[in-house]
Amino acid sequence: MAQITNKRIGELVQALFRILEKQPEGMKAKEALAALANSVTLTDYEAGSYESGRRFEKIVRFATVDTVRAGWLIKESGVWTLTEEGAEALKLYKDPLEFHKKAAQIYQHWLKNHKKSNPTAELVSALIEENSLEDESDKSVSVSYEEAKEQAQDKIDAFLHAMEPYEFQRLVADLLKAIGYHVTWIAPPGKDGGVDILAYTDPLGTQGPRIKVQVKQQQNKVSEPNLKSFMANIGQHDSGIFFCTGGFTKDAENYARSQESKRIMLIDSPKLVQLWTDNIPRLSDQAWQRLPLIPIYFLTPEG
Repeated sequence: MAQITNKRIGELVQALFRILEKQPEGMKAKEALAALANSVTLTDYEAGSYESGRRFEKIVRFATVDTVRAGWLIKESGVWTLTEEGAEALKLYKDPLEFHKKAAQIYQHWLKNHKKSNPTAELVSALIEENSLEDESDKSVSVSYEEAKEQAQDKIDAFLHAMEPYEFQRLVADLLKAIGYHVTWIAPPGKDGGVDILAYTDPLGTQGPRIKVQVKQQQNKVSEPNLKSFMANIGQHDSGIFFCTGGFTKDAENYARSQESKRIMLIDSPKLVQLWTDNIPRLSDQAWQRLPLIPIYFLTPEG
């Protein structure tokens, strides 16, 4: 990619890191890229397009493969989160070129070790070349895989958010049944009473624990106070499951992990989709129609 220098790539990634540094909960990739595009002045080359998408986004996605391998950035379920190591690197390597080269150096080290430990991964190409992003097959696969997952999750999220609330409750109940729980009650449509589904581990509901489920079909994350409100409904011998398509704040996740007397499981949209696809063989045809997914398998960049 001769029309962009390594220094410029470093500048773009540093600007991205500064944006993410202000978002400890992480940002969706498309939102982070949009924020970055608004915070920098793009050259004509960067503002152009490839057949597969915007050139600017491709440049940043390629460049951040290095930073993920370096442990500076986490990309999970379409959300990008800056790590403590990434924040430290931003402070330590102030020069954009030095910043880029350090990430590339760590990536090269990872790539060399990966090829030694995984000789069958022929899709992994030669080490990074000084001025080329397009020739790096490993990064091409990583970016394609990353984009495919994000696009699929975005479409599924839109589908889930468009469902009627009671229909979404029924979807969660169907999932619990497929996993092996016995659903005894689903809250009727109307005012939120704090508990949306009751389930047990045995057919008669005589064996503990009783499982109380709350279902939230929203884009905002559940906060720690919201989680505490739900947990107030969970008795000492109960277990709780909280489904929320928007996910949970880090404070809420930490609070859930810290519980000793009350067991609580938090399920966000990507986890719900994973559970759904894992249990498709055990779903009834009617249940599957609520979220008609078909698993597609392909080799990941890690080989």
